[in-house]
Amino acid sequence: MKFPDKARGSNTGRPIMVMFDLLGKKWSLRILWELHQEALNFRNLQSRCDQVSPTVLNNRLKELREFDLVEHQKDGYSLTQLGKELSEHLIALDLWANNWKKHF
Repeated sequence: MKFPDKARGSNTGRPIMVMFDLLGKKWSLRILWELHQEALNFRNLQSRCDQVSPTVLNNRLKELREFDLVEHQKDGYSLTQLGKELSEHLIALDLWANNWKKHF
């Protein structure tokens, strides 16, 4: 797959805008969040994602696989090395967001 030259809301093709576009799609972040602890088969992942429709889950998994964030192996779906690196940043953002919430 060729890296996109633009993303929703931006024609620059800057990698951060492409990443925000991908992660901003419904269920993308939730899928990554659920996979950061363990590999899950399709049914378990769907259950953890509040019974997201199979079509949407398949579409998101396909996109996340195309961007080398998720892979499918015999034990189910799991994060790739790039997905694990992103997960570390998402965990840091989660910590930041919890601290931010305390200001309100």
